[in-house]
Amino acid sequence: MKKGLLVLLAMGLSLFLAACGGDDSGDSGSSDDTEASSGNEINLTGTNFSFGQDEFTVPAGEEVTISLTNEDGMHGAAIDEFAIEVEDGDSATFTPEEPGEYEIYCSIPCGNGHDDMVSTLVVE
Repeated sequence: MKKGLLVLLAMGLSLFLAACGGDDSGDSGSSDDTEASSGNEINLTGTNFSFGQDEFTVPAGEEVTISLTNEDGMHGAAIDEFAIEVEDGDSATFTPEEPGEYEIYCSIPCGNGHDDMVSTLVVE
C-alpha cells in the first residue's frame, strides 16, 4: 500500500515539475515595460486608478503609437507636450523628437484616485 502511494506521489511530482517547465522565450506573463511598451508602441490599460505601469520608454526621433484600453472604469490618456489625447479603444501616432520625461495623465475625471492616475513617458 505504501509503495503504491509513493509511486503515485512520484508520478504526480513529475507531472507537476514538467508543467512548471517551459521554453526560455523570456515571456513571464507579467506586465513589464517590454510588453506594455514594445519598441514604438505604448499599450495603456486603464483601471481604477492606473495605466498598468509607472513608466514607458520610447526612442527619440521615431514614430510612436499610443493606445488605450479600459478594463475598469472610464478613462482617457493625454500627453500635453505632444497634443495627444486618446480614449477607450483609440490610438494616436506621434514622433517625440526631444529626449526627456513627459507626464501621461488621465484626461477624464474618474473618481477619488483620478489625480494619482499618472505615468511617465521617457523619451531616450
